[in-house]
Amino acid sequence: MNKNELINTISEKTNQSKKNTEAFITAFTGTVMTTVVTGEKVQIVGFGNWEKKPTKGSEGIIQFGDRKGEKWKTEDSFKPAFNPSKLFEDKVKGL
Repeated sequence: MNKNELINTISEKTNQSKKNTEAFITAFTGTVMTTVVTGEKVQIVGFGNWEKKPTKGSEGIIQFGDRKGEKWKTEDSFKPAFNPSKLFEDKVKGL
């Protein structure tokens, strides 16, 4: 399902205009992103949590090509993570 299909489905289920539904979805996703970027967790009980998770950098040695033997390193970073609720997981499993 893409964004337009989501807007259409939610619009039909809530009897709201597509314009209002799109505004809501845009505000929702923007708020989740902004909140997670600042390091706060977004939790929707029964659905899941979004959060900012740290990732460790890595290092190694180039094995092939003109730069063979050179060392490389990536920096520590962050990534967004979504953890579904138990209810959500159970529904996906068909329980």
